[in-house]
Amino acid sequence: MDGEMISKILSIILLDIVLSGDNAVVIALACRKLAPEQRKKAILFGTMGAVVLRIVLTVVAVWILGIPFVKFIGGLLLLYIAWDLLKSGDEDPDIKGNTGLMPAIRTIIVADFVMSLDNVLAIAGVANGHVGLAALGLVISIPIIIFGSQIIMKLMEKLPILVWIGALLIAYTAGEMMVSDKYGHKYLVDALFPQMDWIIPILMMVILIALGLWAKARQTRRMTSNS
Repeated sequence: MDGEMISKILSIILLDIVLSGDNAVVIALACRKLAPEQRKKAILFGTMGAVVLRIVLTVVAVWILGIPFVKFIGGLLLLYIAWDLLKSGDEDPDIKGNTGLMPAIRTIIVADFVMSLDNVLAIAGVANGHVGLAALGLVISIPIIIFGSQIIMKLMEKLPILVWIGALLIAYTAGEMMVSDKYGHKYLVDALFPQMDWIIPILMMVILIALGLWAKARQTRRMTSNS
């Protein structure tokens, strides 16, 4: 293996780790309410499924990103995922929440797929069209992503405010996806004003905060009426 090949592999691993910070947050949010014995399964199967989808996505990313509004719709889906994760975190223990193994795995895979649209293009660019290199980088980065998500989960247990911060990070990423979409940028930024590039991501965070506070107030009223 020559020096150039090693350099490419290391670059891909480093890039994938840097770009996977949001994904580790999603994994931590999705698994934090599971029983300890289910967490490892959810993280392992969810991450494995997500990586397989990333490999497939690397091959077809250019075609997928050419579909009109695909990133805009992906941003809306990501905002819903952030809301769903935040909502499940604020539920009363006596109210049945989204705590099952399969829902957690599904959330990890879907969120990773949506958030990886741009990531895979960057990785494919470093791999210079070599799918095997891109796949190798993703596989090697798996244990690092898993380890990172477990650290974040432990921190969330000690500092519940990190659940909100994580969900807001996902909402901000959703806004960035929406304005980076070719047509989203055309109708939101070019047609209005350049500042929409950062206003939309912040707006997504504000919307999530409003939804979270509304859900919290609704939960409080429900608990009061049942007591």
